[in-house]
Amino acid sequence: LLAAALSVRTAHATSPRERAVQALDSLIDRYWNPALSMFNTADPCNDCNRVFHYWWQAHAIDALLDGYVLTGDPKYLDVMEQLYAGVRRRNGGHLFNDYYDDMLWMALALLRAYEITGQDRYLTNAQRLWLDIQGGWNDHYGGGIAWRKTQRDYKNAPANGPAVILTARLYRVTGDPEYLDWALRIYNWLEENLVDPRTRLVWDGINRQGDGAIDKDWLFTYNQGTYIGANVALWEVTGDEQYLERAKRTATASLLYLTRSGGVFQDEGQGDGGLFKGILVRYLVELVRADEDTAQIRNALLRNAESAWASRTPSGTFGPRWQGPPHSGTVDLSSHLSGVMLMTLTAGLQASEVSAAA
Repeated sequence: LLAAALSVRTAHATSPRERAVQALDSLIDRYWNPALSMFNTADPCNDCNRVFHYWWQAHAIDALLDGYVLTGDPKYLDVMEQLYAGVRRRNGGHLFNDYYDDMLWMALALLRAYEITGQDRYLTNAQRLWLDIQGGWNDHYGGGIAWRKTQRDYKNAPANGPAVILTARLYRVTGDPEYLDWALRIYNWLEENLVDPRTRLVWDGINRQGDGAIDKDWLFTYNQGTYIGANVALWEVTGDEQYLERAKRTATASLLYLTRSGGVFQDEGQGDGGLFKGILVRYLVELVRADEDTAQIRNALLRNAESAWASRTPSGTFGPRWQGPPHSGTVDLSSHLSGVMLMTLTAGLQASEVSAAA
């Protein structure tokens, strides 16, 4: 009955804002687990929570914050606060983790929660996470933040791109120049080691298998997204236009190399891969907001939103494909979150453009 009701409700959602609200409703209605104060990791959930996907829940915090920013509805903040408490409880009463990239996503979400709510605990915990994360910087391959604590000689874009964004934003919030020093140091390492100078696409990492090789064939949407976000974040705090130009070049390359028919971003599966496109969307939207000369990127985002909306499952969730036929079977939380972020962020982009025109 719930699935049928959702299908009816979403069928009548026509404006970008209405679609975003329906996507958020599907997130809460179909995935929220009140006993855990967290989102189930799949719909339907058949013993789906045995593995704790810490970083998926971090992105769920961000998605709820997106909902609040778009609508002003405090219910999204209420669920976000419950989720924060649930994650801490499931994680042993703290937020530390073996994976530096996972902690970075949590720190970014909590820093944003601080900026939106003004609650100091979120800033304090983002800063505590960063103190732990910066211990991942070491001299293997000339620097860079390691992927995880037990593999300190493997450096990758998933750890270093978000680290630039976090430290640049901590500098913006606190004014402490040490954060900016870190942002520039990490960015320079990423630029020199994992960005293809010809295509401007971002490679995944170096020394994953202990052989010193760079994973140049691993071209994922989220690595492009975090590099774009790193450039936008540095432009915001330095005013240096070179960062916007680099962001635009990688965004354009992403549209060229990482899309399928109709300009829809590639299917990267479920599991962790289900979140990849949503991360790219988040930072493409930030680029469009930062630079008016990005009509091609804006239009690509709107095309993806239209295609993904038309490709929802009968239950109103978003599978790993943003073009038909609709996904059948279990939909991971990661995949649905990407669709929610696509709908909410593009709706917010269009709403701000309407306000500016008025």
